[in-house]
Amino acid sequence: MASTNTTTCHSGGVGLPTRSPLIGWLAVSSVMLGIFSIVTTEILPIGLLTTIGSSFAISDGMAGLMMTMPGLLAAISAPVVTVATAHIDRRLMLCVFMLMLAMANFLAAAAPDYWLVLVSRVIVGIVIGGFWSIGAGLAERLVPAASVGRATSVIFSAVPLGSVLGVPAGTFIGDLAGWRTAFVVMGALTVGVLAMLLLVMPPLPPNRTTRLSVLRGMFKSVNTRFALLLTFLAVLAHFGTYTYVTPFLEQVTDASSQLITVFLLVYGAAGIVGNFLGGAVVTRYPRATFGLAAGMIATVTLLLPVLGCWQIGAVALLIVWGVAYGAVPVSSQTWFAMATPDAPEAASVLFTASFQVTISLGAVAGGVIVDRTSPSTVMTLGSLVAVLMVVAAWAHFARRLTWPDNT
Repeated sequence: MASTNTTTCHSGGVGLPTRSPLIGWLAVSSVMLGIFSIVTTEILPIGLLTTIGSSFAISDGMAGLMMTMPGLLAAISAPVVTVATAHIDRRLMLCVFMLMLAMANFLAAAAPDYWLVLVSRVIVGIVIGGFWSIGAGLAERLVPAASVGRATSVIFSAVPLGSVLGVPAGTFIGDLAGWRTAFVVMGALTVGVLAMLLLVMPPLPPNRTTRLSVLRGMFKSVNTRFALLLTFLAVLAHFGTYTYVTPFLEQVTDASSQLITVFLLVYGAAGIVGNFLGGAVVTRYPRATFGLAAGMIATVTLLLPVLGCWQIGAVALLIVWGVAYGAVPVSSQTWFAMATPDAPEAASVLFTASFQVTISLGAVAGGVIVDRTSPSTVMTLGSLVAVLMVVAAWAHFARRLTWPDNT
């Protein structure tokens, strides 16, 4: 196991004895809402893909670049920002990132040309890598030690909530008032989160400094390498297909925009269930939970071209898909955390970078395929990737590796 190689400047929980517990929990909630805004902004284009593409006269695959850009920039910014801002007050950095996110949303809403939309998505990517890497580990500094676990759960709940609610909410707003209005609403929400951070977040001088040597050392762990592999395959299978679920439902299921919104809301509700189910068992059964989620995604994407021709078949499979993907982020984060228990910030950085770069690769790969073939082909190929992830998870189980890994 790699050494954390960190420098302690201040003890955790700075200021807690003189601060109201309510203020501490409000600060936790502000971080959660910040991550919720980020995740929702990131995946907002999925439900609006064809609408945005039509307004700029571009293909679905080209529109998919809106999903590719943030992930690539987040993968780069996660380690770079963590190291470069190591000596800057964390409260200041969180506020800066929220301001950048608001500007990105307003830029997308006002963009007269598609290239400006992509510029806004570059900004979103920088915010994702920076805010998440800093915010994910702040619970121990905001609430008493006995409440850290619960506070961390609150912060992480933003991931499934944003992931599963962002697409249907954006689609609903887009149907009512246009896709630009959806970005305006997200910009306004982000401004509200910024105000909340300014009001309730205490000063947070740097507590630990994570160096690049820590991140390099993590790759010596077999479990970390497996976490990277499983995350890559699972997220590639999901976002390579789910990014283009709206074109599939339009072209294959022949669903109206209003019905697609309902379908995605059902998917979102199922995703919340999947998150809590996965979170309840992944610590005890990490291999089985992650592998089962991938197996369910493989089954759904394989059957969609067959059963998705009927609306009842499509919505039933979307429910299963939602439950499956709801367990993926918590499973991936748990694998990284269990593989590197003595370097939580570094684990968060690696989780963020690997997850985001794979979102980009999945979106661009799916875009290339959908432009040359069809949404049904994208689903079929995605299922094959998910099957590979199941095989990899089983191979890890066969090695009988234990946690934590000291290799």
